Amino acid sequence: LVFNGSTKEQMSKGLKHEGLLKQAQRLHETSKSEVTRQNVRKFMNPKSCPSCNGKRLRPEFLSVTLSHPEHGDTSIDQFVSFNVNEALKFIASIKFSKEEKLICNELVSEISKRLKFLKTVGLAYLTLDRKSSTLSGGESQRIRLATQIGSGLSGVLYVLDEPSIGLHQSDNKKLITAFKDLRDLGNTVIAVEHDTETIEAADYVIDLGPGAGPRGGDIIAEGTPQQIKSNDKSITGKYLSGELKINIPKTRIVPPTNILGDDSFDSGWITIEGATENNLQKINASFPVGCFTCVSGISGSGKSTLVDDILRKALFRKFHQSKEIPGKHDRITGLNQIDKVVVIDQSPIGRSPRSNPVTYSGAFTDIRKLFAQLPTSKIRGYGLGRFSFNVKGGRCEHCRGDGSLKIDMHFLSDVYVKCEVCNGSRYDQDTLDITYKGKNISEVLEMSIDEASLFFARIPQIHLKLRTMGEVGLGYIKLGQAANTLSGGEAQRLKLASELSKKSTGDTIYLLDEPTTGLHLSDIDTLLKVLMKLRDAGNTLIVIEHNIDVIKCADWLIDMGPEGGPNGGAIVAEGCPEFVSKKSDSATAKYLKHYL
Repeated sequence: LVFNGSTKEQMSKGLKHEGLLKQAQRLHETSKSEVTRQNVRKFMNPKSCPSCNGKRLRPEFLSVTLSHPEHGDTSIDQFVSFNVNEALKFIASIKFSKEEKLICNELVSEISKRLKFLKTVGLAYLTLDRKSSTLSGGESQRIRLATQIGSGLSGVLYVLDEPSIGLHQSDNKKLITAFKDLRDLGNTVIAVEHDTETIEAADYVIDLGPGAGPRGGDIIAEGTPQQIKSNDKSITGKYLSGELKINIPKTRIVPPTNILGDDSFDSGWITIEGATENNLQKINASFPVGCFTCVSGISGSGKSTLVDDILRKALFRKFHQSKEIPGKHDRITGLNQIDKVVVIDQSPIGRSPRSNPVTYSGAFTDIRKLFAQLPTSKIRGYGLGRFSFNVKGGRCEHCRGDGSLKIDMHFLSDVYVKCEVCNGSRYDQDTLDITYKGKNISEVLEMSIDEASLFFARIPQIHLKLRTMGEVGLGYIKLGQAANTLSGGEAQRLKLASELSKKSTGDTIYLLDEPTTGLHLSDIDTLLKVLMKLRDAGNTLIVIEHNIDVIKCADWLIDMGPEGGPNGGAIVAEGCPEFVSKKSDSATAKYLKHYL
């Protein structure tokens, strides 16, 4: 009754109850609120359509097939299940009669051309029916790039933001070749990029700095890559020339001997046994506890499937009672050695101006307590809530504590304008009258993290949280800076700082996927120091990464391949970076060898 609702018989007796299942379905189908639909989706799991078995088409259309010498009669749903490489081979080996060639020659040529463009930009591992929602930002961008290469246009300005995201070094050359092809057609290509290989391949480089946020915004060097290298003002140039570099750790943590199947409390390993999800080839993958492990390999080799689809979902199911079903595997041993799982990604800490670094870190509660304890506050009867911009009392009611007003631009992005009543301060005048060391609550929010860290130096509970944010390279950010203005890298480092400021049990597992996305080499150096702090506290770090500067610093390396898609899904090498660099069948090894 509770789940399915009243039957007709029960309703005739006056017992009317819709049922939770019917109510959830109704809300999901009819609600105009995306938040409501998202809440309902938490209780839903994707399932193949029972009528078409996930093939999307009716039987009469699936009955139309192409005769192939190797694959036999192939329907359209079978063809789109191929990856780009397989589809190219399939098209090339179809045998047409003379009459058929006349009809489909142009079609085959166009299909082949488009598939080759996808291969050119390093996406040969993607299946043609891959859902766009499962693609990374870099993959989506490269698909659009392949479309543009195929258009053959000239005189076009192309602007790309971090196109090398999620790309292995072996595929980077293909991407650079694609840029040069566009340039040679008479186009202009502008790429925002941190990858050193891409920077060195550019015709012209504009280097911004010298710092980040208010400390940056100047062009400190411009010219050819060689001119950037010889410019003393350019930090990027110093990394390119080798004057500055990310150093290899002096010592690595050596894990104990791994005994497969050992599920004791001190085995020192977490092992996924018999993993077969997506393209994984029934592999056993072991991660040493208390170490910094990197999962590397060719794009599409199965890294995210192993760490995100199987391990993360299994951990969330154990520790957070998640409804997500882990990918196919036999079992996971060693989970009794950890007590918490934390995923640190580059997703925003909030999507409105109301969220900011000081509220996310938890320091704002202590700052509000301090203001509430001031003599003037006590005389006026102001409590903790008076200094919150989320509740009525001391906030500006015209903007409801946002400091800005949102203007709906309908078909364009929303625009935020400063509140004309409080002039962006968020609070009413009575609240702003309360000051600590000459600063009111709004002026404190306008401080940078470095300034505030000195300002609250004698208040340990506030100073610790602020100092930690400064240590991860965020000292330039304002305490009250709106979350929707933070970059992905800034949001990620804020999450790391939040974890560092907490009292750690030392038995936490941290999962990171491509944490270097959008980070400069100097930021990567800072990031590595933070990760090493977490590791030195006894925690376990598992990082999916292509950046060799990060890979070379790991204690343990699991390199996947040998290729992407169906030709991947195996562990080609595992061990310390020095050991993996000697493996001839590893695509990562030849690049790693150079860095070591």
